Amino acid sequence: MRLTKYGHACVRLEIGDRVLVIDPGTLSEGEALAGATAVLITHEHEDHIDVDKLTAARESNPELTVHTHAALAASLGAGVTGVAVGDTFTAAGFSVRAVGGEHTEIVDGLPGCTNIGFIVDGLYHPGDSMFVPAEAVDTLLVPISGPWVKLAEAVEFVRAVGPARAFPIHEAHLSAIGLESFDWWMATKGGTDYARIPLGESVDLP
Repeated sequence: MRLTKYGHACVRLEIGDRVLVIDPGTLSEGEALAGATAVLITHEHEDHIDVDKLTAARESNPELTVHTHAALAASLGAGVTGVAVGDTFTAAGFSVRAVGGEHTEIVDGLPGCTNIGFIVDGLYHPGDSMFVPAEAVDTLLVPISGPWVKLAEAVEFVRAVGPARAFPIHEAHLSAIGLESFDWWMATKGGTDYARIPLGESVDLP
Protein backbone atom coordinates (compact mmCIF):
# COMPACT_ATOMS: atom_id res chain seq x y z
CA MET A 1 0.00 0.00 0.00
CA ARG A 2 1.35 3.41 -0.97
CA LEU A 3 0.77 6.30 1.45
CA THR A 4 1.07 9.86 0.13
CA LYS A 5 1.05 12.86 2.47
CA TYR A 6 -0.87 15.96 1.48
CA GLY A 7 -1.45 19.18 3.39
CA HIS A 8 -2.38 19.05 7.07
CA ALA A 9 -4.68 16.07 7.79
CA CYS A 10 -5.03 14.66 4.25
CA VAL A 11 -3.50 11.39 3.09
CA ARG A 12 -3.96 9.26 0.00
CA LEU A 13 -3.77 5.44 0.01
CA GLU A 14 -3.22 3.49 -3.19
CA ILE A 15 -3.00 -0.13 -4.25
CA GLY A 16 -2.91 -0.44 -8.02
CA ASP A 17 -5.77 1.62 -9.42
CA ARG A 18 -7.62 1.73 -6.09
CA VAL A 19 -7.36 5.15 -4.46
CA LEU A 20 -8.70 6.08 -1.03
CA VAL A 21 -8.38 9.67 0.28
CA ILE A 22 -8.88 10.62 3.93
CA ASP A 23 -9.77 14.15 5.10
CA PRO A 24 -9.17 16.33 2.01
CA GLY A 25 -9.70 19.70 3.70
CA THR A 26 -9.13 23.35 2.87
CA LEU A 27 -5.47 23.08 3.90
CA SER A 28 -4.77 20.23 1.48
CA GLU A 29 -4.15 20.21 -2.24
CA GLY A 30 -6.91 19.50 -4.76
CA GLU A 31 -4.66 17.00 -6.53
CA ALA A 32 -5.12 14.64 -3.59
CA LEU A 33 -8.57 13.79 -4.99
CA ALA A 34 -7.44 13.20 -8.57
CA GLY A 35 -8.61 9.75 -9.64
CA ALA A 36 -9.92 8.92 -6.16
CA THR A 37 -12.16 5.88 -5.83
CA ALA A 38 -13.41 6.64 -2.32
CA VAL A 39 -13.16 9.33 0.36
CA LEU A 40 -13.36 9.08 4.15
CA ILE A 41 -14.16 12.17 6.25
CA THR A 42 -13.57 12.06 10.00
CA HIS A 43 -15.63 15.18 10.85
CA GLU A 44 -17.01 18.46 9.56
CA HIS A 45 -14.26 20.98 10.35
CA GLU A 46 -13.02 22.67 7.19
CA ASP A 47 -9.41 21.59 7.68
CA HIS A 48 -10.74 18.03 7.21
CA ILE A 49 -13.34 18.58 4.49
CA ASP A 50 -13.34 21.08 1.65
CA VAL A 51 -16.94 20.83 0.47
CA ASP A 52 -16.25 22.62 -2.82
CA LYS A 53 -13.35 20.33 -3.74
CA LEU A 54 -15.32 17.25 -2.72
CA THR A 55 -18.37 18.36 -4.72
CA ALA A 56 -16.21 18.95 -7.80
CA ALA A 57 -14.61 15.52 -7.43
CA ARG A 58 -18.01 13.85 -7.14
CA GLU A 59 -19.30 15.70 -10.20
CA SER A 60 -16.31 14.62 -12.27
CA ASN A 61 -16.61 11.04 -11.02
CA PRO A 62 -20.20 10.04 -10.10
CA GLU A 63 -18.91 6.65 -8.92
CA LEU A 64 -16.77 8.24 -6.19
CA THR A 65 -17.98 6.96 -2.80
CA VAL A 66 -17.88 9.05 0.39
CA HIS A 67 -18.16 7.79 3.97
CA THR A 68 -18.47 9.92 7.11
CA HIS A 69 -20.52 10.12 10.28
CA ALA A 70 -24.29 10.15 9.82
CA ALA A 71 -25.02 13.82 10.58
CA LEU A 72 -22.37 15.09 8.17
CA ALA A 73 -23.43 12.54 5.55
CA ALA A 74 -26.99 13.85 5.71
CA SER A 75 -25.83 17.45 5.25
CA LEU A 76 -23.75 16.51 2.19
CA GLY A 77 -26.74 15.05 0.39
CA ALA A 78 -27.45 11.97 -1.69
CA GLY A 79 -24.74 9.47 -2.37
CA VAL A 80 -22.82 9.97 0.88
CA THR A 81 -22.87 7.02 3.28
CA GLY A 82 -23.18 7.53 7.01
CA VAL A 83 -21.15 5.26 9.27
CA ALA A 84 -21.11 4.72 13.03
CA VAL A 85 -18.48 3.62 15.50
CA GLY A 86 -17.95 -0.12 15.22
CA ASP A 87 -19.02 -0.33 11.58
CA THR A 88 -16.82 -2.30 9.21
CA PHE A 89 -17.09 -1.64 5.50
CA THR A 90 -15.17 -1.63 2.24
CA ALA A 91 -14.04 1.55 0.50
CA ALA A 92 -12.02 1.45 -2.73
CA GLY A 93 -11.40 -2.21 -1.96
CA PHE A 94 -9.81 -1.40 1.41
CA SER A 95 -11.18 -2.87 4.63
CA VAL A 96 -12.22 -0.02 6.95
CA ARG A 97 -13.35 0.02 10.58
CA ALA A 98 -14.85 3.12 12.23
CA VAL A 99 -13.62 3.85 15.77
CA GLY A 100 -13.60 6.61 18.37
CA GLY A 101 -16.65 8.85 18.17
CA GLU A 102 -15.80 12.23 19.72
CA HIS A 103 -13.58 15.18 18.86
CA THR A 104 -11.02 15.83 21.58
CA GLU A 105 -12.06 18.70 23.86
CA ILE A 106 -10.32 22.04 23.46
CA VAL A 107 -11.90 23.88 26.41
CA ASP A 108 -15.33 24.18 28.09
CA GLY A 109 -16.67 21.12 26.28
CA LEU A 110 -15.92 22.58 22.86
CA PRO A 111 -16.11 21.75 20.02
CA GLY A 112 -18.37 18.90 21.15
CA CYS A 113 -18.77 17.29 17.75
CA THR A 114 -18.63 13.76 16.38
CA ASN A 115 -15.27 12.51 15.13
CA ILE A 116 -14.89 9.11 13.51
CA GLY A 117 -11.44 7.58 13.27
CA PHE A 118 -10.71 5.08 10.52
CA ILE A 119 -8.53 1.96 10.60
CA VAL A 120 -7.75 1.07 6.99
CA ASP A 121 -5.98 -2.26 6.49
CA GLY A 122 -3.89 -1.65 9.61
CA LEU A 123 -3.39 2.11 9.12
CA TYR A 124 -5.12 4.37 11.66
CA HIS A 125 -6.22 7.94 10.92
CA PRO A 126 -7.77 9.28 14.15
CA GLY A 127 -8.98 12.65 12.83
CA ASP A 128 -9.11 15.15 15.71
CA SER A 129 -8.91 12.56 18.43
CA MET A 130 -6.45 10.51 20.41
CA PHE A 131 -8.77 7.56 20.85
CA VAL A 132 -6.86 4.31 21.42
CA PRO A 133 -8.55 1.46 19.54
CA ALA A 134 -8.64 -2.13 20.70
CA GLU A 135 -7.44 -3.33 17.31
CA ALA A 136 -3.76 -3.74 16.49
CA VAL A 137 -2.42 -0.84 14.43
CA ASP A 138 0.57 -1.23 12.10
CA THR A 139 0.79 2.41 10.97
CA LEU A 140 -0.40 5.37 13.03
CA LEU A 141 -1.00 8.87 11.66
CA VAL A 142 -0.42 11.00 14.74
CA PRO A 143 -1.87 14.53 15.02
CA ILE A 144 0.86 16.91 16.19
CA SER A 145 -0.65 20.40 16.29
CA GLY A 146 -3.87 22.29 16.92
CA PRO A 147 -5.65 23.86 19.89
CA TRP A 148 -6.50 20.41 21.28
CA VAL A 149 -3.02 18.86 20.95
CA LYS A 150 -0.40 18.69 23.69
CA LEU A 151 2.99 17.19 22.84
CA ALA A 152 3.09 14.95 25.92
CA GLU A 153 -0.37 13.59 25.15
CA ALA A 154 0.61 12.91 21.55
CA VAL A 155 3.64 10.93 22.72
CA GLU A 156 1.50 8.99 25.20
CA PHE A 157 -1.05 8.34 22.44
CA VAL A 158 1.60 6.73 20.25
CA ARG A 159 2.86 4.65 23.15
CA ALA A 160 -0.67 3.47 23.98
CA VAL A 161 -1.51 2.50 20.39
CA GLY A 162 1.85 0.77 19.97
CA PRO A 163 2.16 0.85 16.17
CA ALA A 164 5.08 -0.52 14.20
CA ARG A 165 5.54 2.96 12.71
CA ALA A 166 4.09 6.46 13.00
CA PHE A 167 3.91 9.45 10.69
CA PRO A 168 2.79 12.97 11.68
CA ILE A 169 -0.32 14.71 10.36
CA HIS A 170 -2.31 17.82 11.35
CA GLU A 171 0.83 19.95 11.38
CA ALA A 172 -0.28 23.21 9.70
CA HIS A 173 -0.25 25.16 12.98
CA LEU A 174 3.48 24.60 13.58
CA SER A 175 6.48 26.56 12.35
CA ALA A 176 9.58 24.82 11.01
CA ILE A 177 11.12 25.11 14.48
CA GLY A 178 8.02 23.58 16.04
CA LEU A 179 8.09 20.69 13.58
CA GLU A 180 11.72 19.94 14.36
CA SER A 181 11.01 20.03 18.09
CA PHE A 182 8.05 17.67 17.84
CA ASP A 183 9.96 15.28 15.59
CA TRP A 184 12.82 15.11 18.07
CA TRP A 185 10.53 14.34 21.00
CA MET A 186 8.52 11.75 19.12
CA ALA A 187 11.58 9.98 17.69
CA THR A 188 13.20 9.98 21.13
CA LYS A 189 10.23 9.11 23.34
CA GLY A 190 7.47 7.63 21.15
CA GLY A 191 8.74 4.08 21.27
CA THR A 192 8.14 3.40 17.59
CA ASP A 193 9.69 3.93 14.17
CA TYR A 194 8.79 7.59 13.59
CA ALA A 195 9.42 9.63 10.43
CA ARG A 196 8.01 12.66 8.64
CA ILE A 197 6.75 12.27 5.07
CA PRO A 198 7.51 15.46 3.11
CA LEU A 199 4.49 17.13 1.55
CA GLY A 200 3.44 15.39 -1.66
CA GLU A 201 5.85 12.49 -1.18
CA SER A 202 5.02 8.83 -0.61
CA VAL A 203 6.13 5.77 1.31
CA ASP A 204 5.32 2.14 0.58
CA LEU A 205 3.92 0.28 3.57
CA PRO A 206 4.36 -3.47 4.13
